[in-house]
Amino acid sequence: MAKHHAPHPWQLTPTEAIQLQKQLATQVIYSDQFTQVNYVAGVDVGFEKNNQITRAAVAVLSYPELELVEYAIARRPTEFPYIPGLLSFREIPSVLDALNKIKQAPDLLLCDGQGIAHPRRLGIAAHLGIICDLPSIGVGKSRLVGRHEAAPENKGGWTALIDHGETIGAVLRTRIGVKPLYISSGHKVCLETAIKYVMACITRYKLPETTRWAHRLASGPAL
Repeated sequence: MAKHHAPHPWQLTPTEAIQLQKQLATQVIYSDQFTQVNYVAGVDVGFEKNNQITRAAVAVLSYPELELVEYAIARRPTEFPYIPGLLSFREIPSVLDALNKIKQAPDLLLCDGQGIAHPRRLGIAAHLGIICDLPSIGVGKSRLVGRHEAAPENKGGWTALIDHGETIGAVLRTRIGVKPLYISSGHKVCLETAIKYVMACITRYKLPETTRWAHRLASGPAL
């Protein structure tokens, strides 16, 4: 697949990073900009050596079979501090390294983290989607911003995540009796389509198989 490189520097101050997020957020496309999906990829990031090393994993699965086709792991020194709302600046450099090792280009990225469900509408899924020009979805395990009612108890049930009157995501029940996930558009995917593909990637676990594989690779025993 084509190599991906960020069109901006990563060595930024927090103030500079926030300004860049505001600029990039204007480039997010909220509508579906893809057709057939044959390969879906999960993206997740872990850390080693007391957070000194960022370890990113990309797992590519066939769709709709959800069989692992290929994976890549990349490590690099952690250079950006931990600041909520700016995690993409800490994590994406290693994610790009991992993506650039993959031979089979994915049609859709499912990222562990937020898409537009973010104070400046540019979580890691949106940021990565813009850089790679790929449709992307944020699959968060916790809420970063917004308010919502209780999610329905049925599998596949969801309620809107709202911030300042704007629907920025969905609180989605992927399994009965477990905490819901926070789903949001990243880039080139509308919310309803994002929910559809997340649920299509669910088997018997809470997490979609894409990010479940990526999480195991990013945070499991060193490989």
